[in-house]
Amino acid sequence: VQLQASGGGLVQAGGSLRLSCAASIRTFSRYLMGWFRQVPGKEREFVAAISGSGTSTWYTNSVKGRFTVSRDNAKNTASLEMNSLKPEDAAVYYCAAMARGRSASTLQDYDYWGQGTQVTVSS
Repeated sequence: VQLQASGGGLVQAGGSLRLSCAASIRTFSRYLMGWFRQVPGKEREFVAAISGSGTSTWYTNSVKGRFTVSRDNAKNTASLEMNSLKPEDAAVYYCAAMARGRSASTLQDYDYWGQGTQVTVSS
């Protein structure tokens, strides 16, 4: 299983970015997909997640109303649309896949991780 995150870059505060995660998973729709982020010196933190069917989504409070998580099961991809970006959103963003777990926001419940993509937000 491989997850390939892409779409990161440099954006001004208030701008937008769309991250994508391409998954080489045969039964992609059975996996909950999550997005996490990490800044140097801090723990990786939950950002958003979407259920396998796409009918349920979860967000950390700081991104609610600004970020939207989605997926296309026909293309084995998950996306994170990030709007109204703030300097504090700057981090390396990781996508992850969970086959079975208790909580979409629990890092340890995820089975597979992508390599991360850097998001830089200038003020």
